[in-house]
Amino acid sequence: MVNANLIHLASRAYIFYYICLGNGHNTSMKALLLNGKQFTYNYIKSGEWKSSNFSDFESNTLSFSQKWLSGEKEFSISTSGSTGTPKIIKISRSQMIASAKLTTSFLRLQKGDSALVCLNTAYIAGRMMLVRSFELGMNIIAVEPSSNPLENLSRNDKIDFTALVPLQMQTLLETEKNYLPQLNQMKGIIIGGAAVNPSLEEKLQLVKSAVYSTYGMTETVSHIALKRLNGPEKSDYYQIFEGIETELDERSCLCIQGSVSNNEKVITNDIVEFNGGKTFKWIGRADNIINSGGVKIFTEKVENIIDRLFGELSIKRRFFLYGIQDEKLGQKVSLFIEGTGLPLEKHRQLKNGLQKALSKFEVPKDHYFIPTFQETETGKIQRQQTANSN
Repeated sequence: MVNANLIHLASRAYIFYYICLGNGHNTSMKALLLNGKQFTYNYIKSGEWKSSNFSDFESNTLSFSQKWLSGEKEFSISTSGSTGTPKIIKISRSQMIASAKLTTSFLRLQKGDSALVCLNTAYIAGRMMLVRSFELGMNIIAVEPSSNPLENLSRNDKIDFTALVPLQMQTLLETEKNYLPQLNQMKGIIIGGAAVNPSLEEKLQLVKSAVYSTYGMTETVSHIALKRLNGPEKSDYYQIFEGIETELDERSCLCIQGSVSNNEKVITNDIVEFNGGKTFKWIGRADNIINSGGVKIFTEKVENIIDRLFGELSIKRRFFLYGIQDEKLGQKVSLFIEGTGLPLEKHRQLKNGLQKALSKFEVPKDHYFIPTFQETETGKIQRQQTANSN
């Protein structure tokens, strides 16, 4: 994922070409090109590259590739920490292979396709892009994470599949340089790491390739369901992969079990509504619900409305709702906006718009302007930490 404030644009590209034999456990690499410099399969496995000066992304990518190609059976991966303290969990090779097969099968990817890896390979999303490619036999183009992952690639570079965060897709669609031809040639694009807001979803209707929102987490080894965001198959519901069992707990939160979780039940904090056995609509996170005066407010629902209002007022700021402790209300609905204060007239228009668009319980009682939101290493907003820093 990408930290918007710590982005450094890609200046190097890594192109992994390899041939997968059998089921992927016997994998031989034809070449790894780093800035035009070729690294052989044996050289990557030897670890001799560790003595060279690489960026964190380079080291993480090469290190994981070395372990995977050497047949390592278990991997330690840190959770993002967006909803709590980051923790290290152990994930088996078989779990990662099972997850990779679910995604590549759903998207109908094939051996010989090319995958763009532009997410942090220290975390599950970036690592799984590598695993999917290793297992299926796709060529890999891996670039340093940045807001514009296509900026330093040639227009002739063929990409069939990629995973992006919303910021990256938004940049590609809003920049003066037209990236639609490159996006339209892809077989599939998945977007994760954060919710896709309504304004970005509207822009995605320009993209001809299939674009999906992902649902998943580190504990489920990346996503277990995809939701179509564009085209005639656009939907409000996530399609659960075959072989994944789901149910609701007493909080109406999703519970997941399958090969990707080593057949252990993963209990989430995500409130969902099922629409039949294999599809669900995501409502919001239980830990983000604001209880104000006895009324439960789903922050994600209200944030979607606010996002539309921001678009109408041309306010290009990140924001979130948070419940500040209050003696009278229990929690007071508060709006946190990144950056300095808005011009007086613009702020007046925003307040008036909120009054008209929201119920009296949902209208933020206070507005806080925070110069820079606190984030996880994968670029997710840390709501509690940011609100408490005010």
